Amino acid sequence: MVAGPRAGTPVGLALVRDAEVLGAEPFFHEFIAGMERVLVPLGVPVLLQVVATVAQASGRMREWAAADQVQGVILIDLLPGDERVALVGELGLPAVVIGDPVTARGLPAVWTQDEVAMREVVAKLVEKGHRHLGHVAGPAEMAHTIIRRRTFDEVAAGHGVRTTTFDGDYSEAAGVRAVAALAQMDDRPTALVFDNDVMALGALQEAARLQMTVPGVLSLIAWDDSALCQLAEPPLSAVSHDVQALGELVGEALREILAGAPAKVIRAVPAALVTRGSSI
Repeated sequence: MVAGPRAGTPVGLALVRDAEVLGAEPFFHEFIAGMERVLVPLGVPVLLQVVATVAQASGRMREWAAADQVQGVILIDLLPGDERVALVGELGLPAVVIGDPVTARGLPAVWTQDEVAMREVVAKLVEKGHRHLGHVAGPAEMAHTIIRRRTFDEVAAGHGVRTTTFDGDYSEAAGVRAVAALAQMDDRPTALVFDNDVMALGALQEAARLQMTVPGVLSLIAWDDSALCQLAEPPLSAVSHDVQALGELVGEALREILAGAPAKVIRAVPAALVTRGSSI
């Protein structure tokens, strides 16, 4: 019989990220704070380990299971057919996926419905008169990047609007590279949608350096709102959702699965576009 979460034993998050990028990214600080709001009163801390590859993340989970160091894990930024989904079953580790139910393959999942938010963003930009849109994507292999990119292209095509995709890695440098590449194009996108806030901030700096007026020449929209977006000049428009509330949903899902509840999919309230001074 499952008694529930074990006080004093953490849940693990082996996060595949460049440590420098993670340090600049507000999302995970807010996300973990939300999880801890639910888990810490139960005596369950969150053990975060930053690793460089999926293989290293799998290796870390094997070590945790062998030493009984964690009572469950959080899986995020999964790839299609990700090995970690099968691994948690092999290890007998309760797990919650932050991602779409297809990628979760039957595991409990909390899904932010990224396709809903991306449809709104593209429709709003088209409504404002943009006829060529750019998407500065996150790591191309991640399932949620694929969903966002596919939705971006499909909705734009439905409106008869052109698209250009720029590859990114969530770093400030990726935003700089995207704007530098855009500046060399004869037929440029007039709006860029970024898969996180840090890339958008890098783009804003590069646009200023190249004397490309924002939003007069180029509109910028970040994904995941943050204080950094709000304090930028001009303030960045952003796809906004309550990241701490998302963390709380994941914490509740972990509490339930650790108590023996059946797997279920929780659909978080979709993010919404907050328009500020960086877009028209």
